[in-house]
Amino acid sequence: MNVEKRRKFESFIALLLSTCAAGFGLFWLVFILGDVLIHGIGALNPGLFMNDPTPAGVAGGGLRNAFTGQLMITFFATLIGVPVGILGGTFLAEYAKGTKTARIISVLSDIMVSVPSIVIGTFIYAILVKPLGHFSGWAGAVALAVIMVPVVLRTTEDMLSLVPWTLREAAFALGAPYYKVITQVVYRGAAAGIFTGILLSIARVAGETAPLLFTSFNNAYYSLNMNAPVSSLTVTIFQYAMGPYEEWHAQAWAASFMITVFILVLTILGRLIIKWRYK
Repeated sequence: MNVEKRRKFESFIALLLSTCAAGFGLFWLVFILGDVLIHGIGALNPGLFMNDPTPAGVAGGGLRNAFTGQLMITFFATLIGVPVGILGGTFLAEYAKGTKTARIISVLSDIMVSVPSIVIGTFIYAILVKPLGHFSGWAGAVALAVIMVPVVLRTTEDMLSLVPWTLREAAFALGAPYYKVITQVVYRGAAAGIFTGILLSIARVAGETAPLLFTSFNNAYYSLNMNAPVSSLTVTIFQYAMGPYEEWHAQAWAASFMITVFILVLTILGRLIIKWRYK
């Protein structure tokens, strides 16, 4: 076998193995999504969103408390994590660009993105839950915000770095101070990319369960008090899936379907914004 035939053979084998691996992964992705779709749609009904849970073993009820709690925790996590991430990314891209400090923070941010969420949950438990002596929605929001910060930070840094320096020089030539250059020129040029990073960070935390188990815990009743345990969809899914009742299983499938759709919509929206803005 000459060199050309051997290279073609090796290329064919590599392509075949890569295709098989991609097909294997795609099969399980479609299988999981299909299973959630089939079971979740069948369990959807208006009462799921309008009613509170019934006692264990009693038919009926819904997950109004879990939907409301999930929205509250995610909303406050966004209010906490997004500004910190944007300001941190701005510092790295504008004030500390090319410095050793910026490189260290960027590496730590990349590491934080990959840290298991249960580690963050136990960390927040140690500094917020245990000293205060009780679980709370605020602790859950802080835990999710910590997960969001590195995603928003890295996205903001990358997007600001894509804005040409000549735009900044033009604003400087007009006498604008640096903070106005950033807020009125640089942010506008990178707005679509930063917004996409925010959407992806929300999608990142929307399906987290482990941090909330250690922080907001759960609540079987409808509650808007963030200073006490608050129900969430992800923890409710976990508890209902482990329960012995078919009614709980059906509601867990429906809640899983809603979270999947929410994450899918955010991901697609982020992709569309990137495609529209950066072609």
